[in-house]
Amino acid sequence: MTPIQTDIVVLGAGPGGYAAAFYAADLGKKVILVEQEKRLGGVCLNRGCIPSKALLHASKMVHEAEISAQRGIEFGSPKIHLDKLRAWKESILEKLGQGIATLASKRGVEVMLGRGYFEDSQTLRVETTEGQKFVKFSKAIIAVGSKPALPKAFDLGNKRIMTSTEALELEEIPKSLLIVGGGYIGMELGTVYAALGSEVVLVEAMGSILAGADPDLARPVMRYAEKNFKEVRLNAKVSKMATSGKNIKVNMEFGDKCVEEHYDRVLVSVGRTPNCYDLGLKNTKVERDDKGFIKVNSKQQTADPNIYAIGDVAGGLLLAHKASKEARIAVQVIVGEHAEFKDILIPAVVFTDPEVAWCGLTEADAKSKNIPVKVVRFAWAASGRALSTDKTDGLTKLIIDPDTERILGVGLVGSGAGELISEGVLAIEMGATALDLASAVHPHPTLSETLMEAAEVFYGHSTHTLSAKK
Repeated sequence: MTPIQTDIVVLGAGPGGYAAAFYAADLGKKVILVEQEKRLGGVCLNRGCIPSKALLHASKMVHEAEISAQRGIEFGSPKIHLDKLRAWKESILEKLGQGIATLASKRGVEVMLGRGYFEDSQTLRVETTEGQKFVKFSKAIIAVGSKPALPKAFDLGNKRIMTSTEALELEEIPKSLLIVGGGYIGMELGTVYAALGSEVVLVEAMGSILAGADPDLARPVMRYAEKNFKEVRLNAKVSKMATSGKNIKVNMEFGDKCVEEHYDRVLVSVGRTPNCYDLGLKNTKVERDDKGFIKVNSKQQTADPNIYAIGDVAGGLLLAHKASKEARIAVQVIVGEHAEFKDILIPAVVFTDPEVAWCGLTEADAKSKNIPVKVVRFAWAASGRALSTDKTDGLTKLIIDPDTERILGVGLVGSGAGELISEGVLAIEMGATALDLASAVHPHPTLSETLMEAAEVFYGHSTHTLSAKK
């Protein structure tokens, strides 16, 4: 069979893969995009970011209706029609997937549906429904993403034990749901299922939820969970699971207790593993670390000079926007431009209720690295916009260099924090000072004002809160 020739082959059509393919095509390269699923978009679109945010939006509506009585507006109990909810969610994914396919076609990117396997450092075999196809490439970009980790001790072959993939299918609303893991996925999906009517018990092995997040920012999320989940157990360990009729029997230890409980379903959310097994990497010079992630340098290059890797499969922060940035770096390096993943600010957002977002240096980072900083906070209880929307549990936090007054870090917790954090990213990237932020006129009444007022706190003259004079 005569192989197909191309400049660049991209393996995986998630937010890293299709961003790389589109950018390379825009720069005049011949590109083939290989994806084994019918709908483009990867994990993010099909089983991650997008469906989870759709369901979080739906669950937010339920919660808003419940608390609206205090405003003098009462609604009846919500009726959940799972078939319609699933169909609505699916329609969003289909529109986005079709949009990506259309953009690929308009750019001249050839989409090849099938499973890719490296025959050597310049040949990719693709198993398609039409049979095997061989692609000869000058450069390859691996962007195959990751999947939820399921420890062997929990993998009973029982569909009542779910990962995030199955949980997002929304097959049913279990009366009782155990969530193992208090990271962002566990907290987000716990928020969804609690709003839809499940009695959620969340267990976390660490002493706090959202490991890595600033404790100031995680605290309001914990308060929400304690109020809306049946129970949150920290420093807890699940030692065993077993099928028990139509339930899952769970043995766990927390505090000084050892308990045996039964749940309708269990969601295991304890991390993710790379999808780079059985890709034929042994036929290349590509190397992996002890966790299975592909080793890359700051230019996204692997140990094989013809192969690059981006996104989750290359480790680090497993975030879609990081993958998209790495995609551009890889393509720029391939076309001969200078680019590398160095000193690049990657914001993090957790779409819980309330949302959490941060970028740059955190207070904990500063302490651990002995970096002198000034920390200022502006509580949203003093925000007119937050009060008018009953969202006063928020906080805006700035980490500032006391000598240069440059903003080194920004943290937010509250409604729409994910939409606000980009101002923090821009401020840090441009080397803005607290005075720059304080002097920039922000519209009133908005939540964005809290960034301006937090900067004013640094100087001791925030309008809507009392602060120590500088």
